[in-house]
Amino acid sequence: MEERLLKIGELAAAFGVTPRTIRYYEELGLIEAANRTEGLHRRYPPVTFIQLKRIAELKDLGLSLGQIRDFFALAREDASGESCRQLMLALYARQIEEERAAIRAAEARIADIESRMSALAAKPHFFSCPGEECAQCTFDGICTERSSS
Repeated sequence: MEERLLKIGELAAAFGVTPRTIRYYEELGLIEAANRTEGLHRRYPPVTFIQLKRIAELKDLGLSLGQIRDFFALAREDASGESCRQLMLALYARQIEEERAAIRAAEARIADIESRMSALAAKPHFFSCPGEECAQCTFDGICTERSSS
């Protein structure tokens, strides 16, 4: 039984990209048309779905198309796919750590905002000096709240 070849429009629609994007991926060597019809229409094997899924996945990780091309070259060198699988696992681990670092940074910003909110809520007026709450007050001797305390 012969496998059904896919039209460029089918692939483009399935992945939410333009046919030009599919042709560009082919120019980069990321995917390959199985053949072209007499009218020079490209036809792609079903494995192209998997390749396009990997391209999207790697782009989501922040890899450039040049890096993705290198990734696909590695896949051609190791037919077992083990080196790509290991590299993908390492990329996911790196992404997890980057996301955790972003969470820590966001939590620090939230704590800072909450501290500022508490200090502001405790003051009778918007322009009140934070007084003793300001550990490195540069207005010592000028600030009326600080000098009166």
